[in-house]
Parts: sequence; C-alpha cells; structure tokens
Amino acid sequence: MAHTTEWPFDTDADQDDPLTQLRIAVTSSHPRWYYLVAFDKDSDTRPTDPEAAMLASYLEEYKAYWYNTSYLHKLAQRPLDVDGGANGVIFRKWGTDDWGYRRQSWTRGPLYVPQSPRIRARYPDEAPLGPMTLVQVMDHAHTIVDEVHKRWTEWKAAHPDVFPPEPTPKEA
Repeated sequence: MAHTTEWPFDTDADQDDPLTQLRIAVTSSHPRWYYLVAFDKDSDTRPTDPEAAMLASYLEEYKAYWYNTSYLHKLAQRPLDVDGGANGVIFRKWGTDDWGYRRQSWTRGPLYVPQSPRIRARYPDEAPLGPMTLVQVMDHAHTIVDEVHKRWTEWKAAHPDVFPPEPTPKEA
C-alpha cells in the first residue's frame, strides 16, 4: 500500500494496522517511542471492535485529563499520540476476556499485570490476578491503593455506549 504521508515511527509501530486509525500504536512490549496507549503486536489475539473502542476511549480520557488544548494540538500533528514525559500503557490480549497491561517505564517485576496464562498456570500461588477483561485491566491501571480513581469511574459512566454499565448482583 502506498502512503501519502511520511510515517515517523519507522518499524516501531505498524502504520497499516486498523488500530492505528484510532491512534492506538501497534508495537512491541518495549517500543522505542513513548506512545500514550499501545497494543502489543505479539498478542495471541486481536481486540474485538468493542474492545478497540474501549482502547480509543481510554486514550481520549488520558488526553482529556492530562493535556491542555495547546498540547492536544501538538499531539494531533502526528498520526499517533506520543509524549516523552508520559508513562504510556501497553495492552496485551491473550484470549477472550484475558488482558494484561504494562507501563512503559516498568523495568522490574512482571512484564504484564496480570501475568500471562502460561505464568499463571505455572505459578498459581504467585500470580493471583487473572484472567481479567479489558475493563478490569483498565480499572486496575486506574487504581490507587484499593480504589479505582473517581475520574476514570466518571469517564466510563459518561460513555455507556463504550462501557456498558455492569449488571448489579442480585440479592440473595
């Protein structure tokens, strides 16, 4: 496919991936660029369309919270959102409702949280988390101590088309 614009990310991110149209970088677990939100190209499976919408919304929430109009304009100058001062999130999907994430700055500890199914199976006492849906992983990424940050909870509630309300448990 011939491209009419120069791709600044070389081989670090896939220019032709459908997620790129949503400004989600499709890259490795350790990209060279500081993408705000990325999807690990070595994932075992692809996001569904609703999950892709969640990834795009996650990115929009991040930008809405952290950046002013002037910086948002600067971000828009490139086809993907990058910021060397940000601690971007890379998502990985192992299977249906089995997601993990990592912060780009992580240099120690598990590669992803929750860890891969292979590691969870091999060390069940050491890897208590997982599997987790994409929403659960996003909630975990927004958790401070034991509570999901209010701004993220409010964002999800304001976007029920992307994050349908979870059913309330029935009383016994």
